[in-house]
Amino acid sequence: MHSLDELVGGRLDPSCAAWQLLKVAKSGGALDFSWPLLKYQHSVTVHTLRSKATAMPQRPPVEDLSRRERQVMEILHRRGESTVTEIMQSLPDPPSYSAVRSILRILGEKKLISHREDGPRYVYLTARPTDKARDDVLAHVVRTYFAGSTEQAVTALLRLSDADLDEAEIGRLREKIRRARRNESGRS
Repeated sequence: MHSLDELVGGRLDPSCAAWQLLKVAKSGGALDFSWPLLKYQHSVTVHTLRSKATAMPQRPPVEDLSRRERQVMEILHRRGESTVTEIMQSLPDPPSYSAVRSILRILGEKKLISHREDGPRYVYLTARPTDKARDDVLAHVVRTYFAGSTEQAVTALLRLSDADLDEAEIGRLREKIRRARRNESGRS
């Protein structure tokens, strides 16, 4: 059996996280917190060891996007599919063609978009249907900003729109509420 120093050739400082992980892997035991740790390393490790029941709900992938990435995703959701040129025309203060291609490459690496060939050009589209993405984002907003209360979220939407709903719109909303209740009671 080789020592850790032999395994890493003396290249790791025993106080670094990689050394700690190698030590755990080698010993099959738990992390040794007697070594000096980087600031916040202990709390991050303890957080990752907590059960999933106490973890925060997962954020939608679009929350981890840059401003330009988010703008491109919004264009693709709105238009359905687009070429680089069409995306550039829809962007405020558009960057260069190659910059848009780079943004699309990054979004592809994040598995948020895909593309298909249309002759000599690529046509880009979202990897997930817009209605599914909309549901995830809306569910996240309700959990985060309305403590999970659909009633509070609907009230805020009505207040935002200064709702002057006609009878037909009210009837459609009532029907959707009835359907949602039936679906909810069917799952229980």
